[in-house]
Order: sequence, then C-alpha cells, then structure tokens
Amino acid sequence: MQYKRFEDLEIWKKAVEIAVIIYKLANTGKLKNDFATNDHLRKTSLSISNNIAEGFEYNNNNQFIKYLYIAKSSAGELRNQVYVLKEAEIIDKEIYENIYNRCLDVSKQISNFIKYLKTYQKNKKLVNL
Repeated sequence: MQYKRFEDLEIWKKAVEIAVIIYKLANTGKLKNDFATNDHLRKTSLSISNNIAEGFEYNNNNQFIKYLYIAKSSAGELRNQVYVLKEAEIIDKEIYENIYNRCLDVSKQISNFIKYLKTYQKNKKLVNL
C-alpha cells in the first residue's frame, strides 16, 4: 500500500492519540501547576507524531527512516517520563500503564515500519541493478 499523506499512517494516528492523552493529563492533578514537567511532557509527546509527519514530508525513505527513529526515541523518552511520574506518585498506576502501553505499542509499530521501509529500499535497489 502506498500512502499519500502522513495522516493516513496508523502510527501517526496512534502517536496523536498519545499526545492528546498527555495534553489532557497535563491539565489535571499535581501536573496542572507543574509548568516545567507539563511543558516537557507535551513536547515529548508531540515529538512522536511531529517526527512521523516531518519525515514523511521529505518524500524520501532514507530521510523518513531517520525521522522514524527520532519518533521512536521520543516514545521511549515519554515512557521514562511517565515512569518517573508514577514513582513520584504524581500519576497513578492505571494512567501510567495506559500511556506506557500505548508508547510501547507505537514504538513497536514504528520499528516494524522501519524494517518494512528498509526491506523495500533494499529490494528496490536489487531490481534497479
């Protein structure tokens, strides 16, 4: 399947869902007035979908793969952030597990998509020889 817009990518949609959850979470409880943590959580969560979108727009698989790795690393960073918040008792275990599992899922899907793109590139080069 060939995608014409990043908005069609399932990984982008899932990344946006994570960012929306984080934005809503940032306006609640102990996080509401913790502006530094709020800002960092939002930036990290947005980085996932932003990098998927930005990489896609290059219309170049090598560049896209580079940005997918950045998106994947942001998902890992967000998993770390919510773990710390759980341990500091700023968010509860249920919220942590929801966000953690979503980040882990999107990270795995990004990895699989990277593998697909690399295989596609490799096969394309073999055909052009």
